[in-house]
Amino acid sequence: MSWFADMKPVERHTFVASFGGWALDALDFMVFTFVISTLVGLWGIDRGQAGMLGTVTLLFSAIGGWAGGILADRFGRVRVLQFTIAWFAVCTTLIGFTQNFEQIFALRALQGLGFGGEWAVGSVLMGEIVRSEMRGRIVGAVQSGWAIGWGIAAIVYGIAFTLLPPEWAWRTLFWFGVLPGLFVLYIRSRVPEPKIFKETQALRDERSTRFTDIFAPDLLRTTVLAALLCTGVQGGYYAITTWLPTFLGSERGLSVMGTGGYMAVVIVGSFLGYLTGAWVTDRLGRRANLILFSLLCGASLFLYTQIPLNDAFMLVLGFPLGFTASGIFSGLGPYLTELYPSRVRAAGQGFAYNFGRGIGALFPTLVGYLSENAGLGLAIGIFAGGAYLIVILTAFLLPETKGQELQTWD
Repeated sequence: MSWFADMKPVERHTFVASFGGWALDALDFMVFTFVISTLVGLWGIDRGQAGMLGTVTLLFSAIGGWAGGILADRFGRVRVLQFTIAWFAVCTTLIGFTQNFEQIFALRALQGLGFGGEWAVGSVLMGEIVRSEMRGRIVGAVQSGWAIGWGIAAIVYGIAFTLLPPEWAWRTLFWFGVLPGLFVLYIRSRVPEPKIFKETQALRDERSTRFTDIFAPDLLRTTVLAALLCTGVQGGYYAITTWLPTFLGSERGLSVMGTGGYMAVVIVGSFLGYLTGAWVTDRLGRRANLILFSLLCGASLFLYTQIPLNDAFMLVLGFPLGFTASGIFSGLGPYLTELYPSRVRAAGQGFAYNFGRGIGALFPTLVGYLSENAGLGLAIGIFAGGAYLIVILTAFLLPETKGQELQTWD
């Protein structure tokens, strides 16, 4: 973590803005995972409807991510980042006032637009501000904010459901989501637009550009491979994290899966995985991080599905699950930032990452259907293993960008 002390003031303020925005988005997003069972009981919705509430946010986040990137290339990284955070906070707060399934479904969709846009814009902003020799560690470390937000959500959930009846506790959690909106004030006062963005804007007066340029002949191969890369990373993550607890609880009979202790171990592993992945990204390279953590994820998946486990061993293995599944994300931000020129950087990064999120969101459903005939363990292995194989293949086909200076136009 010595890089934090070496950061310039503008880099530090931008890091706080990107890290804090992502952590608070994680807080708002993960709150829903804690209240699903409460909503099922209070409103009488079935598991299919509950799953739709999770999927719709991810699908709309794919739209929001690309739209946020397009707007950030045109109007500025800082301005659009503030808008996406405020949008996400307002939608989250309004969910606390909903009265039926249809209302919460609509707001979860709108919430997804801000959720997808925030990552795309914040990652580009951080990547353009920070120096090339530190980009992997710092942009990757921004990802660790997700684990912090996840942990805060778990703490707030425990407090709310201890002090309040369930019918008010779940609403309070969403009302707590107004806090990210206050973070916009910090961004407005401390974070400037990147110099390279200003230079690119000056060139726009002389040269024409469109967001569809990411599909132009000179960038089409990069866009296709980057989208496949992000699909593999996120498809594998969703396939494992969505269904593995069910597999271990229902088919292995492990009671520890529902405990706070297990969740705490996973969150700590996730946080350290993000930081380690960020270090590996700068030390060994962008592609090396993706390949290494894909192999580690595959090894963890094998242990979980093929080795006999008891509750004590399962508790210990929560750490490598969080560590490997999260560490692979640290390399994505800096890699995507370096693959695109500044004129379409946010649009390209927003499209690739959120295309992967949208397709990856379908993996849990596909695992569910396949598990009816093949068994849940095998279904998880096929889709998660296939996803990480895609990551390895695309990482070999894409260029290494470690230490690369960012391009303005070409």
